[in-house]
Amino acid sequence: MHDPKEPHWVAVKRILRYLKETIFHALLIQPDHLLQLQTFNDADWASDQDDIRSISAYCVYLGKNLISWSCKQQPTVARSSTEAKYKALANAAVEIQWLKTLFSDLHVSIIHPPILWCDNIGATYLTSNPLFHARTKHIEIDFYYVRDQVLNGQLNVRLISTEDQYADALTKPLSSQRFKLLRDHLRVHSLPL
Repeated sequence: MHDPKEPHWVAVKRILRYLKETIFHALLIQPDHLLQLQTFNDADWASDQDDIRSISAYCVYLGKNLISWSCKQQPTVARSSTEAKYKALANAAVEIQWLKTLFSDLHVSIIHPPILWCDNIGATYLTSNPLFHARTKHIEIDFYYVRDQVLNGQLNVRLISTEDQYADALTKPLSSQRFKLLRDHLRVHSLPL
């Protein structure tokens, strides 16, 4: 950061307050025999005020346990919320494929196709609709990757309401109450003293 401004200082203070309040929190992992991968993914379109890039996030669960997560700025500017969400879908699909390969190498069978939850109906529709329209031509590479996974039965993309989207906790500022609810769904809990 060559020229920090007031919003940057506000962000730093917010991070420090968060760290102070969560110093005794930990990720809860419990035994679970359900070997089903579920991924919640989200993107906050054009959320970075400096370069208008979107933030993508995903949370991967094996059964009820959170095993992988990511929150990153997208490398390119999305021209629509559907594009931002679809890029996030593609990133999550790549992570899911990597985890499936890892489990295979460990001789752990994931029987059912992973479920990828998305809260954007346009992005969800694009995963199974083979027709491209002029407005979506620019996201063609990500489209083919995810669509091939869906058509081959290796991935199941489903629509989820924004209210049930756990990855929201990683993409945007939320009220304290909403953040705490989503944090609980991410299985991050306060440790007993």
